[in-house]
Amino acid sequence: MLYRVLISSRAFGPHCPEAVQRLREADCEVIPNELGRGFTEQEILERIRDVDALIAGTEPLTARVLEVANRLKVIARHGVGFENVDLAAARARGIPVALASGTITDSVADMAMALLLALARRIPQGDASVRQGQWKNIVGVELRGKTLGIVGLGQIGKEVCHRAQGFGMSVVAYDLYQDEHFARSWGVRYLPLEELLATADFVSLHASVTAQARHLINADSLARMKAGAYLINTARGELVDEEALAQALREGRLGGAASDVFVKEPPSENPLLALDNFIAAPHSAGQTHEGLRRMGEVTVENVLRVLAGQPPLFQIT
Repeated sequence: MLYRVLISSRAFGPHCPEAVQRLREADCEVIPNELGRGFTEQEILERIRDVDALIAGTEPLTARVLEVANRLKVIARHGVGFENVDLAAARARGIPVALASGTITDSVADMAMALLLALARRIPQGDASVRQGQWKNIVGVELRGKTLGIVGLGQIGKEVCHRAQGFGMSVVAYDLYQDEHFARSWGVRYLPLEELLATADFVSLHASVTAQARHLINADSLARMKAGAYLINTARGELVDEEALAQALREGRLGGAASDVFVKEPPSENPLLALDNFIAAPHSAGQTHEGLRRMGEVTVENVLRVLAGQPPLFQIT
């Protein structure tokens, strides 16, 4: 075997066995994640020495970890986020960080729309009622004529826009980098964040986590939201101040909220989980058979390109 490839992502492989086989056919020794969960910093530290390529999940790839990665030639994220990677340390060591960009766009957009519909029609409450032998009159809201505010109009945000307009919703958006052509073509209005929050009946988060975006949705921004509005987060838990959101839901200032992501995953002792106007999902927005297959294929392509001396398909640094 010419190369050693460590798989730390727990989702890589089962839904795309062809990708694993392609690595083996390229003379790679594949080292699986034998724990079946994400690695801690210490666990990845113990495994990354003498590894040529890492198919990374969400484990902390800190400067300390990368310092012992004496043979590492590429970090291929089995996903589209990179908040867990110390990019400066990777850059200093000349290690490209590649993403599986675009592979789960439809999957996440579908999930955002599913959570939006579940909030609007109070589907979890209806399900619980029937299972408990009750037959409650569950009253929701229609989507036609409502306004969706999309925070982060990138690939996923645009697909959510397409879906929402199919339900007769109007769309406003906030993004630091505006795509005017898309906005004109699809009738989207860009607004400052404060105005979007005051305007939208539903707010869906699709922004990346940066130092500036951390707790983008906090007590102040929640207070600016339209009374009875709904919040959906399929991006990153760090975008939301969870305590402030729980307080807004307790006080009934929002109609409800749904999140596929949390600051701590899995969440424990989280105040949101005690609220019946909050819907939780286990970071599963990208978990579709189709999306995982595409993600595996692109991740392996990124690895093999770098090992062959070529640039990866999607490189963040």
